[in-house]
Amino acid sequence: MCNLDDERAVRTKVNTYRGELCLTDDAKKISIDTIAQWLMHDAYWSVGRSRKIVEASIDHSYLYGVIDGDGSLVACARVVTDTSVFAWICDVFVDERHRGQGIATWMVGDVVDFWGDAGVARFLIATRDAHEVYTRIGFTAVANPERYMEIDLRTKSEI
Repeated sequence: MCNLDDERAVRTKVNTYRGELCLTDDAKKISIDTIAQWLMHDAYWSVGRSRKIVEASIDHSYLYGVIDGDGSLVACARVVTDTSVFAWICDVFVDERHRGQGIATWMVGDVVDFWGDAGVARFLIATRDAHEVYTRIGFTAVANPERYMEIDLRTKSEI
């Protein structure tokens, strides 16, 4: 089971509403089972990830979910951050039945606003096919991409 501590969730205090949808970081409202299913089976960047890895990634980041009026999870995102300078927004996923409604734009935009207000000045996000979604929020191509490097230890089947 994920170890999302209440102290961290209370400290971030994200609860914003759009109609019947609620963007929250309240761990009690976010279904880890649903997120695990999405990331293990549906999200192109993480298909094949184990439940153990999904849970560990959640435990070591800030998790956000969009909940509908029935309490069902319809979208999620994680933020990996030092809470002061830099944040990487990742694992952004919207359930297929809810796509095309601006949920990802709203969710990521509010998360950026929250962390920006907390002093984080630089955000990074990666996508294969949702550039337009993130451009609406203000994301642009990485300036000076030649400065960025990576070590990728994933196997070819994980990429």
